[in-house]
Formats: sequence, structure tokens, C-alpha cells
Amino acid sequence: MNGKRNGRPVRKLLTVALAGCLVLGAAPALAQSTGATIRGQVMADSAPASDAQVVVVNTATGLRRSVQAGANGGYSITGLPPGTYRIEAQSGGQTTTRELTVQVGQTATLNLGVGGVAETGPAGEATTLDTVQVVATAVETRTSEVATYISTRQIEALPQNSRNFLAFADTVPGVQFITDASGNTRLRSGAQSANAVNVFIDGVGQKNYVTTGGISGQDTSRGNPFPQSAIGEYKVITQNYKAEYDQLSSAAVVAATRSGSNQFEGSFFWDLTMTDWRARTDFERRPGATKAESRQEQYGVSFGGPIAQDVAHFFVAYEAKEFSSPRTFRLGAGYDLSGLPEEFQREFGNGTYTSPFKEDLYFGKVDWLIGENHYFELTAKYRDESETIQVGDERMPSAATFNTNEETRVDLRWQWTAGDWLNDAHITYEDAFWSPQPANFIPGYYLVTGNNGTSRDGTLIVRSGGSDNYQDKGQKGWSFQDDLTFTGWSGHTLKMGIKYKRVDLETLEQNRYNPQFYYDINESLSVPIQVRFGAPVAGFGDGTASSANTQFGIYIQDDWEVNEHLTLNLGVRWDVETTPSYEDYVTPVEVVTALQNSNTNLSNSGIDINDYISTGGNRDPDRNNWAPRFGFSYDLNADQRHVIFGGAGRSYDRNLFDYLQNEQSKASWGQYVYDFNTAMHPCDTATSAICREWDPNYLDPDYLRGTAVAGSGREVFLMNNNLVVPYSDQYGLGMRNMFGAWGHDWHTEVMYSYVRSHDGIAFLLGNRRDDGLFFPPDPPGATDPPPWGQGFAPFSNLILGQNALETRTHAVYLKLEKPYTRSSGWGATLAYTWTDSEQNSPIDGWPGAFNAEFIEDYGWFPGKVPENRVVASGIWDGPLGLTFSGKGVWSDATPRYYQNCNMPEWAFCHFASYTPDDDFKQVDLAVEKVFDTGSNVRLRLRFDVLNVFDWTNYAGYEDWRGGAGEPQNPLWGTPNAIALPTRTFKLGIGIDW
Repeated sequence: MNGKRNGRPVRKLLTVALAGCLVLGAAPALAQSTGATIRGQVMADSAPASDAQVVVVNTATGLRRSVQAGANGGYSITGLPPGTYRIEAQSGGQTTTRELTVQVGQTATLNLGVGGVAETGPAGEATTLDTVQVVATAVETRTSEVATYISTRQIEALPQNSRNFLAFADTVPGVQFITDASGNTRLRSGAQSANAVNVFIDGVGQKNYVTTGGISGQDTSRGNPFPQSAIGEYKVITQNYKAEYDQLSSAAVVAATRSGSNQFEGSFFWDLTMTDWRARTDFERRPGATKAESRQEQYGVSFGGPIAQDVAHFFVAYEAKEFSSPRTFRLGAGYDLSGLPEEFQREFGNGTYTSPFKEDLYFGKVDWLIGENHYFELTAKYRDESETIQVGDERMPSAATFNTNEETRVDLRWQWTAGDWLNDAHITYEDAFWSPQPANFIPGYYLVTGNNGTSRDGTLIVRSGGSDNYQDKGQKGWSFQDDLTFTGWSGHTLKMGIKYKRVDLETLEQNRYNPQFYYDINESLSVPIQVRFGAPVAGFGDGTASSANTQFGIYIQDDWEVNEHLTLNLGVRWDVETTPSYEDYVTPVEVVTALQNSNTNLSNSGIDINDYISTGGNRDPDRNNWAPRFGFSYDLNADQRHVIFGGAGRSYDRNLFDYLQNEQSKASWGQYVYDFNTAMHPCDTATSAICREWDPNYLDPDYLRGTAVAGSGREVFLMNNNLVVPYSDQYGLGMRNMFGAWGHDWHTEVMYSYVRSHDGIAFLLGNRRDDGLFFPPDPPGATDPPPWGQGFAPFSNLILGQNALETRTHAVYLKLEKPYTRSSGWGATLAYTWTDSEQNSPIDGWPGAFNAEFIEDYGWFPGKVPENRVVASGIWDGPLGLTFSGKGVWSDATPRYYQNCNMPEWAFCHFASYTPDDDFKQVDLAVEKVFDTGSNVRLRLRFDVLNVFDWTNYAGYEDWRGGAGEPQNPLWGTPNAIALPTRTFKLGIGIDW
């Protein structure tokens, strides 16, 4: 892309709004997004009680807030931790008292009456109160946010395979909690990748700035981002989030951690499942196959209580996971094991392998209330995990990768209140690193088909030897964020905020430290046709990159109750991030010289290479990130029971440093490719810079790297000089209803959503043939092969990074919910999502788009989202102290991308998509019995059955359709990887005191 994007909102209007923020507030980015608000009107003798004093007290911790009602009797108390509060309104010597439970980030409307005046509660019921008490649970309907609350009861009761609190977001329309064949988990909303998600814990974003996964620690991990026992509750906002939320373009998860109370309380849990407690997979049922050993053990303890009654409290939690998970091997390109050399047959064994995983999670929290106006919290989390990854499918155990994942986060929070003002400040520190490295430091061995001798990029059959994955990447730094809320302007809740963050981003990427040798099964198993390897570039470093980034954000948000029917949510935020390693980077002189050589084959390519050559002074951060957000809700009868809502807004994510750093790290750790001159794969050492005659000395990694120090063939990565920040535009319109049925209130929500995302980074191949063409001119219309190795002397490949990726998604969300209450003893949810989505490339994972000249040449592909998806859940307090719960998921299959070479000629290989016939189906059930010992100690016994009906769900398919001129592969489109769990029994034991 050339130049900055157009079509942004008008700057003058936004500048005025921003100036208003600075005038109205003191230290004003992330708001008190986990804090709840209780607001309403106090009436006395049918008139506004302008003299009313409203006091709220948390019944568990004693936290106390008070406010004087306005001239119209209106009151608003913000920034309340989720929980149950006693609300007292005093006017003219009379008192009304109510108890109300509010959820994370919720706004509850509670109109109070004194002196025999009828009042309206959170569900719209009218009661006449005079020094009496009523208990209610708040329901938020008058909001433009598309949000679903996940309660503490759901987290405790619903069945789940792993104690990842994000798994319950699966019950939200439009959201998927995905577990791949290796057990790695991620959260995804709509057609955008998991990278677009952000999770806010106690108001602080957990964004991963370096690698994928959306939040830190979720790149290729079976682990949990936070101890589940330390999460009180959370909500998932899929659209229409307010200006206080930043660094995301799809879903926001807003969670509040647990606090200690005025009572000492503790809990211990342990659950287990093992090999004999799970059903065999389809592959383990095959003749001669054995059942892989597996074991999942989870345990932990939490404890909290008072330090000083009603003043200070503590809470600590520890959780551990020890998994041994089965992996299944398969051969690619339709090959049979009997046709492979004996050493591969031995390593393949019975076709299964057990992959270990260990995680430890620690959390601690202290809160301290000084008077009524000052509230402090200090929280800390530490995560430590290790596992063996990248084993299974065509990859044998020797090619595994050993991965470690460490994360530390600390948050010091101070809330100050004074009448209509609330200030919420955070000072945070984070240190999170993800570090995969080879399990064996030996050369890697790829056995490929060689495409019948016409290409060196043949289809993989099996790989062995050392892994090519050697990395150490992470972020560390501190931040300050401050939010100011003012409720003294009648009908308005005004929020404004500022955030400053200084974070060091660091990467070490020495991929292919173990050289990877490719062998064509049609030619030789001892003489390779190609080697791909990495080596340090003398004078430039060793594959490391670092950047001292600064982030700055500011916003203003007005929640305006225009009247008893209409509420408007008006906001705007602006963010900027400086990345010195990108902005100050200087393209090496030898690269510039080669690119600008008059004989370069780029001259006829349509690429202006000057858009990618950095002088160290021609790059700037993207400062045009204005994000307006508008929402409305219209309460038809002013009773919170029938509400039309909608909104439109823009939201900016960020560019991952793992993408930006390639330019720097690849310049200091070269990626080299040597083609070996063989009978079926000839090359000319005189004319090809990467052609070599085979020498057994190349099998020595040190010798091989030594040949590249002063040699040629290194890949060069260049980033566009005008990179901008990816963003999405979101539009939605819907309606909420509350209605009574079977003696209970039910909530429904239906909504139409349209989301268009822009400017995701993609890497394209900059190489061109001698005539400037990308594909060969003969035969006409050829779409393969790309000009790999036909770079610019003395280099091999030119990779260009630019803003290119887009998605567009139409969706309909339908939600039906009867919230669980202790009085009713049951609750149920139903979420249905219809999605029609597409993306402008077949990229699935790392954004390499190398099989088309320009991104536009790919056309549009179906998004990686099922068209129809239904999730239902329920909780029931049955007889004999038993609690029953269940969750069911039914989903269409997800589209898959593949390269179709089953054409008349290899030159017409192209990317295509298909959708398997296999839907996803899974029903999980659980039952728990609590034994009360009579001494404030309760014993819990729990049984979970996952995938009760043992439906087979698949995580992978044979995508090789066949070679050119060959019959179609009969296995094409058939499953080759199982999505766990099969039917699995799990035992859980717990103690509460």
C-alpha cells in the first residue's frame, strides 16, 4: 500500500471532543471497565427527592460509597466491584433499603421510592417500600453493547474439559472457543483471527504485542491465561463496545478477579481423567492400532479473608495442570507406511504418541479501603508452563519442539471518589515470554513427493530429525492508565481516560538452526534435492530484534439518558504507538544496491521498490487512528423490558511485532536455500546463485552455515514504509425483550451484525522472472509455480510485508436466557449464530500470501467460520443436594483451504476451498454432590462426562487432491485428525471451608 488510508472521520470534530476531555478531566485509557454502576431516581411523596442521600454497602467486604441525589432525585454510583450491595435511600426522615446484585461492568437502573411511593426495580417490577428490604438481581437491557454475562455459577457448574475460564465464552453468539488437534486453545469472534481479541482483567488489557493468540501466552499453548478459581465473573462484548476499550477489533472479554471478604474462606479441587476413562479415537480403533496413553490432572487451592474487618482483605489462588495427550501420526500425499524406509516405520510405531504438558498458575490480591473515598488493590499473577509441541500428523517425535511459556503481571490500582467524581488509576508491570526450541539438535529430514520431478516444493509425506523452530519472543514493561468519571451532569455519565505504556518487545528467531534437508521419494533417500537453513549474517547480529515501544491513548465517552426511553452512547478514542525498530530501520546498503541495479527483474513488475527501502527517516508511526463509536438503545415502554438497540463504530487493533521484526531479524539471521543438482532436479551452478553440487559435508550444520557467511542465497524481508494499523468497522441493530413464562423472567436478544476489517499485514513474494512476470508465460494463463529462488543477485528471495488482509462478515445473533437464581434453582441459555463471511486470501495462520502476484489476485474465500452454530447450556439444582449441568454444541463444518494441483498441468495449481460434510457435535454433562459436614466444611464430589454420545469430530482432513494429470486422490477430503475429547469420564473432588 502506498500512503495512509483515506475515509477517516473528520478530524476537526474529534479534536473538539478530545479537547473537551482534557478540559473536563484531570489525569484522564482503559476505563473502570470492570466496575459496575447503580443509578436511578429517588422519589418521595410522588416528587423527586432532591435531598435524598443514597448509600451503597458491599455486603461481603463492607466497601461503602455514598452520593447526594440531584435536583431531579437522580443518583449514580460508579466503579463498584461486582457483588451484592445494600442500597439505602434516606429522605425526610424515611428510609428505603434494597439489596441488589450487580455484575462486572454492568449498569443497573434502580428507582427508589420513600414515603409510600412506588419504585421500579431492575426487572421493571413495581413495589411500594417504606423501610423494607427487597432482594433483586440486576438485568442490563438499556445498553447498546452487544454483551453476554458469564456468571460465577456458570463457571462453577458447567462441564468443561480444561479449567480455562475463556471456554465459557463459547455460549456467546458469534464467539468460538477453539481447541485444535494438539489441544491448543484460542478465542475467536466472527471471521477475524484470534489476534483481534483482547481480554481485560480488572480493567487492564492482556494484549499480546509480539506473537499471535490475541492475549499474552496463548500462542501455541494448551495452558490457561489465568487461574479460573481467581475469576469472579466476566462478560463478553462482541460489538458496540465503548471508547474505553482499545487494542482490539473483534471481541472484548471483561473479567473481574475475586477478592477476599469479611469471612475466611478456602477451597481445594482436584480432578482427573486417564487412558481407561476415555473412548478410543477412530484411528485407535483401526486393526493393529493401540490406545495412546493419556492423562489429565488438574488441582489447586484458593484462600481469602479479612486483614482488617470492612477495611482490608486478601485472596490467593494456585492452579496446576499436568496433561499427557495422545497424538496421531499420518502420512501425506496418500502414501502407505509399508512403502517407507524401515527407520521411518520404527519411528512411526503404532501411529500414536503421548505429548506432555505442565502448567503452574499463581495469583494474589490485597484490597484496602481507607475511609469511604480511597480504595486500593494490588494484584499479581505468575504463569509457568512447559510442553512438547509440534508432534503428530506427518511430523515424527524426533522433530518435536520443546516450548516454555512464562508470564508475570502486577497491577496496583487506586480508586478515589468524591461525590459525583470517580478517578480510577492503574500502574502495571508485565513480563511475558514464549520460547520454543528443538527437542533435538540434529538436521531435519523432509521426505516429499517432489511433484514427480518438476518441483522441489513437493507434497510432504513425512518429516523426521531436528525441529526447525528456535525462538524466544516476548514483552516486558510498565504502564500508567487513569480514568475519570463524572455523574453530576443530569442524565449524563461522562468518562474520559488516558493511557501511557512503555514496553520492550524482544525476539530471538533462529529458525532452521537445524538445517532442513528435502528428499524426493521418487529419486533418492540419501541425496537431498534441497536444504533450507539459517545462519548468522556477519556484521549484522544473530537473529535478535528489540524495540522500546511507547503507546499512548486517550478517549472520551458520554452515556446520555436523553429521556426515560432513549439512551445514547457517544464516544471517540485516539491511539498511537511508536515502534523504533521499524521506524528507525535502515535497509542494508548491499540490499539497496542489488534492488536498484538497472538489471534487476523488478523493473517490469509494477512494484515500486522505493516503497520498501527505509533510510531511517522516511517512516512514521500511524497517527491517524481516530475511532468514533456511537450506540443507542430505545426502551419502548420505559420499563426495561422491550429495548431496540444498535450502533456503529471503528476499532483499531495493532500490528504484531512478530511481523514487523522479520525485516531486522532476517537481515541478521539469514534464511538460505540451496538446490542440489540431481538427475531429476537439475540446476546450473553457473547461472543459479542457489544451485550446488551435492557434498556430504553439507550434512554438518557448522560446515553448512560456514558456506553461507560470505555466500549468497539469503532471503530478504522488507516492510512497506507506510504501514498503518489494522482496524474494523462494525454496524449492528437488534432488540432485547424480557417476558414472563413458567413463573420466571426470560431474556431474548436478536441482532443483525456487519463487520468489515481492513489492513491486516500479509507477506507477498517480491521475486519476478527475467521478464518481470510472476508466473511463467508458457503455458498461457499459468498460475504456478511462483518464482521462488529467482530473486536479485546475490540474494535468493524477496519477501514484502504490507497492509493487505480484509474480512467481511454478515451475521445474525439470537440469544435466549433464563438466568440462574438460587430461588428458582435453575438456569438455561441458548445461543444461535448464522454467519456469512469471507476473506480476501486463503491465509490460515502465519500471513504468507506467496502464491499470487498481488493479494487481489486471490479473490475472496469463505471465512473460517461455520455458517450455523448453536450452543445450549443449563444448570439445575436437583433433589438430594445434587446439581446437574450440561452444555451442547452443534455446528456446521468450517471451510478449508488447499492448493489444487489436480489439473491437466502443474502450471495451473491454484488455491481453492471446500467445506467438509462432517458437522461438529458435542454434549457434555456433569453432576455434583455437596456433603455438608456441619463444621463449616463442605465436601464436593463431581462427575463429568464429556462428549456423552461419543460423536467423532475431526480437526484435520486430507487436503492433497492429487498431482497434475493424475486421478483425484481417493482420500482427498477425508478426515485424518481427531478433535478431542472422545467420550471421556472425569472425576472431581473438592473441599470448601
